[in-house]
Amino acid sequence: MVQYGLIEEGDKVLVGLSGGKDSLALVELLGKRSHIFKPRFSVVAVHVVMKNIPYQSDWDYLREHAEKNGVPLVVYETSFDPSTDTRKSPCFLCSWNRRKALFTVAKEQGCNKIALGHHMDDILETLLMNITYQGAFSTMPPRLVMNKFDMTIIRPMCLVHEADLLEFAQIRGYRKQVKNCPYESQSSRSDMKGILRQLEKMNPEARYSLWGSMTNVQEELLPKEVEF
Repeated sequence: MVQYGLIEEGDKVLVGLSGGKDSLALVELLGKRSHIFKPRFSVVAVHVVMKNIPYQSDWDYLREHAEKNGVPLVVYETSFDPSTDTRKSPCFLCSWNRRKALFTVAKEQGCNKIALGHHMDDILETLLMNITYQGAFSTMPPRLVMNKFDMTIIRPMCLVHEADLLEFAQIRGYRKQVKNCPYESQSSRSDMKGILRQLEKMNPEARYSLWGSMTNVQEELLPKEVEF
């Protein structure tokens, strides 16, 4: 959090709590961190229910987990119709509507920051996806200021490995939620997980090289179009 200036004095942070290991860990870590002397900040969690997706979560368990860590929980229900925009994948539409719900609740709760549970693997997989499918060298940054919405997105676990979160979840005894998304097989993220594993077989330090490349762009060695 210090390296990227994610949390500052007086912040009110909304945490997206899906029920997965990443969001459960983030609620626990931020909840406990908020009770340390400085910086002083407060945390509220939100569980977004997408009514047309059969992603079953135990609301009582999520509320108990949040409140045990000193974090109040808000449950927000919404839905989307995948037929309204066939140019976009259902995963994109679902993610977009969830993000919209987060901004709505953040404003209602008086929050100035939204914390998401993305870890290093997520960020590197997104980097690979954007290069492969979008032709863009971009990813999900640790800190993203959204001036249009007067909100800042932060990813406090950006330097944490997914393997470490899996181990942490086992140690803490997090209860798995039922995930049964009909569009899950349409996502290319699982392919990128495999590519990242292959890169690490070639070079055990590959993830750190990929991460470092994002702040080591040598523009003079990249192609430039000539203006006529």
